[in-house]
Amino acid sequence: MTETTAPKGWLNSRTPGVLFEDNGVGRMKKQVWDASDAEIDATLAEYGFPAEVEWGKSGSYIQTTVRHQLVEERRKNDVVIIPVGCTELHGDHLVSAADTLFVSQIAEGVRRYTKAKGYPVALSLPPLNFGSHPYHHYGMAGTVPIREDVSREMLIDVMLGLWNDGFRKQIILNNHGHLWMLESTVQQFCKRYQLPGIFRVMDWHRAVREFFYTKAQGGHWGSDFVHAEEAETSLGLYLFPDMVDMTYAVNTQGVNYLPDGHFDKSVDPYGRPSRWSEGEGHFAIEISATPEGVVGNAADAEAWKAKRPLAAILRYLTLLVDDILAAFPPGTVPPVEEVTLRTAAEMEPFLREPMSPGWKPVYALPLLGQQETR
Repeated sequence: MTETTAPKGWLNSRTPGVLFEDNGVGRMKKQVWDASDAEIDATLAEYGFPAEVEWGKSGSYIQTTVRHQLVEERRKNDVVIIPVGCTELHGDHLVSAADTLFVSQIAEGVRRYTKAKGYPVALSLPPLNFGSHPYHHYGMAGTVPIREDVSREMLIDVMLGLWNDGFRKQIILNNHGHLWMLESTVQQFCKRYQLPGIFRVMDWHRAVREFFYTKAQGGHWGSDFVHAEEAETSLGLYLFPDMVDMTYAVNTQGVNYLPDGHFDKSVDPYGRPSRWSEGEGHFAIEISATPEGVVGNAADAEAWKAKRPLAAILRYLTLLVDDILAAFPPGTVPPVEEVTLRTAAEMEPFLREPMSPGWKPVYALPLLGQQETR
C-alpha cells in the first residue's frame, strides 16, 4: 500500500506505508527511520557504541558506584533503569545470557549519554539473570525457568528498596518472554505499597517495533522477530560479537496448528487479535518443534541490521527519561493524593531525602488493607 497523504495526527516516513504519530515519540522515530546510515553510526557513537558490557565496570551501576557519588548523581537524576533478563537457550551459536546482555547494554548506552550531558541516569545490576518463562519453553536444556511468583516477589522487593533509596522513577527494561509477569509486578507493587512515583515496564523491542518490520512492511528484515533468529542474532553480532559463533547458526521453523493471522509475533508488528503470549496449545512446544533453541532464520543475521533499532531505542529511552524529569524534577513525585490512597501528610517523612533529619524508611510505612508481611 502506498500512502500519498498521512491521516491527521500522523507523519509519513520516507518509506511508503510507514507512518508515525505526530507527537514527540513519533517525530523521534521518524527522524531515526529517515536517517542515513552515517547518521545512525553518529547516533550510536553518541551513546558510546560499540562497547563491551559494563557489569563489572566501576561507576556503571548503583552497586558499582561509590556511595557519595551515587547520591550526588541521584540528586541530578532520580530515574533508574532496571534491566531484567533470563538464562535461556538461544541456539548453539549464542549465549544463554543474550536477553540480559541486550537490555543491559542498551541501558548502559543511555547512562553513558546522559552522564556526558551532566545528568546520569541510574542503573541497577540485573536482579533477574534467571527469569520466568512461558509454558512452551519448559524442558529445554540450557533454559532455567523460575516460578513467576518467585520472580515477581524478587522484583517487588527490588523496586521497594530502590524507592527507599530515593529512586522513585523506575523503568524495568525487558527483552525476554515474561512480560505478563513484569506487568503483574508493577500492579502488585502499587496495590501493596501505595507509593507515589513513576513505574514503567517495557519490552524494548516492542517500544520500537517499526524498526523490526520485514521487507514486506517496508523494513530491512527478511523475517519476523521471534527468538534467537535474524534479529536477536544480529543484535548479538553488534553488541557482543565475541559471544557469537555463526558457524553454528541455523534457520528453523516452528509448528503451528492454526492458520496464520490469529497470534502476533514477538514485537506485535501486525496488530493481530492476540499477542503470542495470550495462548498455548495452538503450536508445538519448543523442545518438540525447534529443539535447536532458534525460532526463525539465525543464519541470515548481520551486525549492521541491529544498528537502526538500537539507535531508536536509545533515543526513545532518552526521550522518556527527559519527559519524566520535565514533569517531575529530581526529588519530586506525582501528587500523593492523586496517585495513591495515602495522604500527603502521612507520606511527608518518607519522601524526604534518604538518611536526612526527619526521614523515615519506607519499611516503617503501614500497608493499606494488606495482611501479608514483607
